Amino acid sequence: MTREEMTVRTKTYANRVVKLCMALPEDWGARTLGKQLLRSGTSVGANYRAVCRAKSTADFLNKLRIVEEECDESLFWMELLVENKFIKASRLSKLMQEGNELLAIVVASAKTTRASGRPAAVA
Repeated sequence: MTREEMTVRTKTYANRVVKLCMALPEDWGARTLGKQLLRSGTSVGANYRAVCRAKSTADFLNKLRIVEEECDESLFWMELLVENKFIKASRLSKLMQEGNELLAIVVASAKTTRASGRPAAVA
């Protein structure tokens, strides 16, 4: 996967998160969790763009770490939405799968970069 493809994929993920948050019930708890998810889910794409502009390998790894944290945090908020019955697990399964796949890609890129000493091709 190229950087351009990953950029598109993380932006698509962010857009899907926005749509999910807009569809949440008008409940205080759902909206509070939704705001947290909105911040972290959209941050995945925004911070990946920053990864693509890294000035050094160390900068690349630091920015990639932020993407990893935001992606994992997004999954946490989605889990809470399901566990608190604000949304059915079946409605979130594909979005959570994408979040897990993006997380795996980012982690693999970081490992490859640390092993080779230069930024991985995907990230």
